[in-house]
Amino acid sequence: MASPQQSPRVAVAGVSGYSGGELARLLLNHPGLTTRPMFFGRAGEATGQVLTDLQPQLATTDGIADPILPFSWDTLVANKIDILFLALPHEQSREWAPEAIRRGIRVIDLSGAWRLKEKKNSAVYNLTDADPAAADALETEAVFGAPELHAEAIAKARLLANPGCYSTSMILALAPLAKAGLLDPKELIVCDAKSGVSGAGKAATAKTHFMYAADNLSAYNVFGHRHTGELLEQLHLSEDQIQFTPHLLPIPRGILSTIYVRLTQPTTPEAITKLFADFYAGKRMVRLHQTPNLPQIQHVVRTNYCDIGFHLHKNGTRLLLVSCLDNLLKGAAGQAVQNMNLMLGFAEQDGLL
Repeated sequence: MASPQQSPRVAVAGVSGYSGGELARLLLNHPGLTTRPMFFGRAGEATGQVLTDLQPQLATTDGIADPILPFSWDTLVANKIDILFLALPHEQSREWAPEAIRRGIRVIDLSGAWRLKEKKNSAVYNLTDADPAAADALETEAVFGAPELHAEAIAKARLLANPGCYSTSMILALAPLAKAGLLDPKELIVCDAKSGVSGAGKAATAKTHFMYAADNLSAYNVFGHRHTGELLEQLHLSEDQIQFTPHLLPIPRGILSTIYVRLTQPTTPEAITKLFADFYAGKRMVRLHQTPNLPQIQHVVRTNYCDIGFHLHKNGTRLLLVSCLDNLLKGAAGQAVQNMNLMLGFAEQDGLL
């Protein structure tokens, strides 16, 4: 690990949403940030508000009121911001990230604007660029921010694309098997994933208000969820090898992914346990359950852990995986801070335990 950067300065653009609120909380309490983070609104917002107007849960008794500033490149540069978190819509992040890089500011983007390399996958976001050639070059440079998979590249990144919440849960469960060549390429991987309502964001829709979501369970975006491309690219799979179906749970937060795979050869529970333990050795944010115990959402909510467990069929080739995380933390803001820690030379778990 590199030596920690002295007195780093960070800023957040877009702090009104659920993930933005969690990000502000984590940064304000981070032991390595001796200078208070700065908070900015979205494009054109001159709010005059303070942080606790938007996130009342962050109020303290010390009387400190963090202003929400109108976004300004000059202000960022004048305050020598090292890392800018973009908690913004995809389109706005796509526009602002290149400018930040041009001004020498490293970016951690929580949107999907820079996660995908292949055009057939990124087309789901329908993004346009003022300078397509420059955007393509930056897209090639962007690092997919899965700390357990790409720590070395993350530490050096100028543009960090924070993974999606669903994709984080499934990629972490499948990566050890994919690397070991144990996923049978002739058999469909089935990912049945369920998320709390906060995964849809703070703006209410017809399918996220109480009357729809409460006492209900529904599938959505079948064959078309935008996180599918992350699974294909990070696990080196084709579209015909994986079926991911998301569901909306009537709970505020948390994801549980149940994944069904067929292995290339018979194995034992002990071998699967060792494979995962070796793969995630030293990775503090992944907790492995001893079979037959399986993770539950209630054990990961409001933490930055991803919990993974499994059951192996008696024939040794049918494997069921369960992966759980908090979609606002390990699936968003917590993972963003984990990536910041690597970029600034801090211990990966600083401010997250």
